[in-house]
Amino acid sequence: MADKLTPEKIEEIAKNFESIQSGKVPILKSEKEEIKIDPKYLKEVKPEKRLLPLIPPSDPRLLMQIAPFIDDTLKEFDFKDRADLSMVMYDSMVKYGGLGLSANQIGLPYRMFVMGGHPEIEDGKVRSVFNPLINDVSQETVNFKEGCLSFPFLFLSINRPKWCSVRYTDEHGKEIEETLHGMSARIFQHENEHMNGYVFTDLVSKLKLDRAKIARTKMIKNFTRDRTIKK
Repeated sequence: MADKLTPEKIEEIAKNFESIQSGKVPILKSEKEEIKIDPKYLKEVKPEKRLLPLIPPSDPRLLMQIAPFIDDTLKEFDFKDRADLSMVMYDSMVKYGGLGLSANQIGLPYRMFVMGGHPEIEDGKVRSVFNPLINDVSQETVNFKEGCLSFPFLFLSINRPKWCSVRYTDEHGKEIEETLHGMSARIFQHENEHMNGYVFTDLVSKLKLDRAKIARTKMIKNFTRDRTIKK
């Protein structure tokens, strides 16, 4: 028989990212179409790779406005260069089953994030984004359910511009200007918000957030029950 699910137990489960996310829980899904991350498409993370843990939602670093990235600050956290940081970020993102990960989600004070890797989104293209800027967005918006690695099992319907024109520098310091569409545009906007000190829970009403938390509790119960049955 499974242990009784107390609020404390639910919170403990919610924080256990490795068990919960493990590449099977999508970070983003549509009300019409769910995008799942098939583990066979994820690059296996070797034990010797450096992985950094996700900080909990209560950590104030998650809500800090991040200063512009400067290469000289990499040495403070023992990174060789941008490419080295990008690799650690990407490996960590893959480990937790995400489509995007910002540096402050793993406690690093860098204005950068990584995104991509799913074969159905731009053929799996991966971006390392430093000092992101959104120059323009479409008037047309699209409503999708989003999730976030920092808030496991929590999904919220968010209206976002269908496309966005962006500028950033990549892992080689090259300046990139491009217009992103569809899921790539959504992920970029989501991760960019982390840089500016707010998260997707700030974009909905208290009523919608409370309903989503109730749904999360049910999802966690089902997850726990399924794991118990398998054992």
